[in-house]
Amino acid sequence: MFIQPLKAPMNRSRRQFTACMPLLALAPHFGRAAEPMPTAPFPNETVRIVVGFSPGGVADVSARIVGQKLSERWKQAVVVDNRPGAGSAIGTQFVAQAKPDGLTLLSVSAAHAALPALNAKLGFDSGRDFAGVALTCTGPLLLVATPSLGVKSVKELLGLVRAQPGQINFASAGKGSATHFAMELLKTKTNADIVHVPYKGIPEALNDTVQGRVQLFILPLLNALPLVKDQKLLALAVTTAQRSPLLPEVPTLNESGVAGYRWESWHGLLAPAKTPRAIVNKLNEDILQVLDMPDVRARIAALGLYSPAQTPEQFDRFIAEEINNYATAARAAQLTPE
Repeated sequence: MFIQPLKAPMNRSRRQFTACMPLLALAPHFGRAAEPMPTAPFPNETVRIVVGFSPGGVADVSARIVGQKLSERWKQAVVVDNRPGAGSAIGTQFVAQAKPDGLTLLSVSAAHAALPALNAKLGFDSGRDFAGVALTCTGPLLLVATPSLGVKSVKELLGLVRAQPGQINFASAGKGSATHFAMELLKTKTNADIVHVPYKGIPEALNDTVQGRVQLFILPLLNALPLVKDQKLLALAVTTAQRSPLLPEVPTLNESGVAGYRWESWHGLLAPAKTPRAIVNKLNEDILQVLDMPDVRARIAALGLYSPAQTPEQFDRFIAEEINNYATAARAAQLTPE
C-alpha cells in the first residue's frame, strides 16, 4: 500500500509520519496474518486421524467415536489410520512430519508422554512438535490382586509387602508401559519392595494375574471390570483422585493411605505444531461439542472414562505435566532412555 504525502511547504516530515500512523498501528496484525489461514470452510477435504496402536484399544475406539460424529457434523470423510509399532512412535513420527493444515491428527494415549523417558532416539519431540487439540477422555487405572494373595485392602497389602520384601510380584503390559509406571509410582510413595514381571501386553499379564502366577496388576478399568465382577480378581483401589462411577465402592489410592497418589489413563488428539491457531481452535470447539452429545458421553462412560472440557492451551499444559510425571517415574524405576 502507498500513501501519497500531503502537499504542504511546512512540516512535511510530520505530515508524512501522521499519514503513516494507521499502518504502524496495524503492523502487529499484519505479522499475525502471515500465518496460513483456511480459504474455505474447514475442513474441505478428508481428515485423517492416525492411531499409533492396533485396532481395538481405547486410543483407537475413542478416535472412531469422535471421528464418526465429526464426519456427520462436517459432511466430510474422517478416516482412522492405524500405524502401530515402537510404542506408538511410528504413527507419532508420521504426524509430526505431516502438513500442518489440520487435516492430519494424532490420537494419543498416556504412552505419548512416556516416549521421551524410554527412547533417546525419537525423531520428534513429544511436546514441541505437536499442538494440543483436545483431551477426549480420561479415567482411572485399577489396582487388582489375585484372591489367593489373601488381602482385602491396600493397607493389608502394604503390611504384607513390608513383612515379605521382594516376595510379591506385579505384572505390567511391558517395560515402560503406563501399567508399569503406575506401579513404580506406588512403590516410590510407599517404599514397597515389589518385583516387576513385564509381559508383552495386557491380555498376557491379565491371564497370569488371574491364574495367580503374579499377585498384583494396575491396569485399565475396562480390562479388569469383568473379572472383578466375576470375583476372579479383587479390586483394591483406583488410581485417580476421584472414585469411578463403575466401581463406587472401591476407594482411591489416596483414600487408602497413599497420600498424593494420582495416575490417569488419558487419550486426546494432537496436530502438527505449526497448525494455524484458528484451525486448532475450530477443531477443539467441534470436538468438545461432539464429546458433549449424550450418546457419545454414554459410549465414553462404558469405557470407564469421562470427557473433561479443556482448551488447546490447557491440554498443552497437561501433556507437559504428564511428560514430567513419566520422567520422574522412570528415574524412580531406574529406567534410562535407550
